[in-house]
Amino acid sequence: MRILLVSDIHGNRAALEMVLQEPHDVCLMLGDLVDYGPDPAACIAWARVHATHAVRGNHDHNVAQNVVGSPRSGYRYLTNVTRKLSRERLGESEYRYLNTLPVTKMVTLNQTKFFLVHATPRDPLDEFAPPEVDFWQRRLVNVDADVICVGHTHQPYVLEVGKKLVINPGSVGQPRDGDPRASYAVLEGFNVELKRVTYPVEETVEALMECALPVDARDRLIEVLRTGRLNGG
Repeated sequence: MRILLVSDIHGNRAALEMVLQEPHDVCLMLGDLVDYGPDPAACIAWARVHATHAVRGNHDHNVAQNVVGSPRSGYRYLTNVTRKLSRERLGESEYRYLNTLPVTKMVTLNQTKFFLVHATPRDPLDEFAPPEVDFWQRRLVNVDADVICVGHTHQPYVLEVGKKLVINPGSVGQPRDGDPRASYAVLEGFNVELKRVTYPVEETVEALMECALPVDARDRLIEVLRTGRLNGG
């Protein structure tokens, strides 16, 4: 069985479409379909039909619940200014779908137990999880699973924690590790491949240029798309 792991799509339809060309039997979606990008509805429409199993991310939750944060710098600022855009481009059906996504999910595939969560078992939506064995050992004490699939950090990694495997596929729609190519993972048995694929970034850039966003926010979003990082952010 060939399992495709995707996370942090963030309204980037062009990136998602390229990743989905990867051959797979099952797709696990680890949250954050919305915010930042110009096409949240298209990404949700894909997930409703094609994500075999999915969990909720912090952006999914906050868009559905209309949570508006206080203006800050860096990515938090970009979250706040794109939240309105996300909600303008979604309707009640999309909100209901995001609200029905579980914050964690246990799945058995080919006798292997998978635990799906956007952030960590301790804090499913918000805790930032670095690729550190000691950090994960404390969070997996009560998790009865063979493979733990997470997102949220926008940085891919694979980590062996005792007999358990932690996989973060990185971000499809907004990589932040200095490589702007869409990031995802493919799992066959216990063999994991972290993969990157070039997508038509300028297609997403053009769509953002047509959005009603503050010029500075739009320029920062484009910077991240083109470079895979936010200088000063």
